[in-house]
Amino acid sequence: MADRIPLAGVIGHPIAHSRSPRLHGYWLQRYGLPGHYVPMDVGGPDLEHVIRALPKAGFVGVNVTIPHKEAMIGLADVVTDRAALIGAANTITFLPDGRIYADNTDGTGFLASLRQGAPNWDPKAGPAALIGAGGAARAVIAALIEAGVPEIRVANRTRARAEALRADFGPRVLVQDWIQAANMLEDAMTVVNTSSLGMVGKPDFRVPLDALSPKATVSDIVYTPLETTLLAEARAMGCTVVDGLGMLLHQAAPGFERWFGQRPEVDQATRDFVQG
Repeated sequence: MADRIPLAGVIGHPIAHSRSPRLHGYWLQRYGLPGHYVPMDVGGPDLEHVIRALPKAGFVGVNVTIPHKEAMIGLADVVTDRAALIGAANTITFLPDGRIYADNTDGTGFLASLRQGAPNWDPKAGPAALIGAGGAARAVIAALIEAGVPEIRVANRTRARAEALRADFGPRVLVQDWIQAANMLEDAMTVVNTSSLGMVGKPDFRVPLDALSPKATVSDIVYTPLETTLLAEARAMGCTVVDGLGMLLHQAAPGFERWFGQRPEVDQATRDFVQG
């Protein structure tokens, strides 16, 4: 077993859009490390069967993306405190003793990307407005609370999922009806799309931005396309915008180090390669 070439990958549904294989392949080549990283399109009914079979095939870990992040918590044997707090996992490691170890690096990756792309961002400057209520939303909310954002307004097409965020994260989270999502942008200093709206192959982002302040920092975790409709419109209004590629790079680095034994550098060369 010790002489096996380590395998890792990314699991989601759909998965064709993911740039994680390109990113990890670049890092493996850059540092001269043995290993392979593959995309796996896995539907919900097959998730548990696939996850439990992977270690036997030589996999050391996987990244998890839409829509499986929350389900992975229930499949893991060991869950980090931050993954438990968020209620979702994006980084899975198969331990030598056979246990499944679940972590969540989305929140730290999001903050690192935001601070890199918007160096003057002040989390305490005003409320945040957030679209979506899935696993990524949970990670972003936890990160924003930790950073000191005073109020986080959330709108989701299914209100019950947004209400669950308020129940889990407390009174700093306020729920807005989806049909009135545009209203929560008023005086918001941080705006984040954590949903798949605007992603290639998904419905476009159609929340009106009339109330958006040009002083706001606007981030979209979608990175295909890199310049989403939300970011293009916000940029035209004078906002500072941060695309989703930086979050992908920063959240991926801890898992890569855990699986392949090398902490990768998240620099412009990495971004240029993955983007190109």
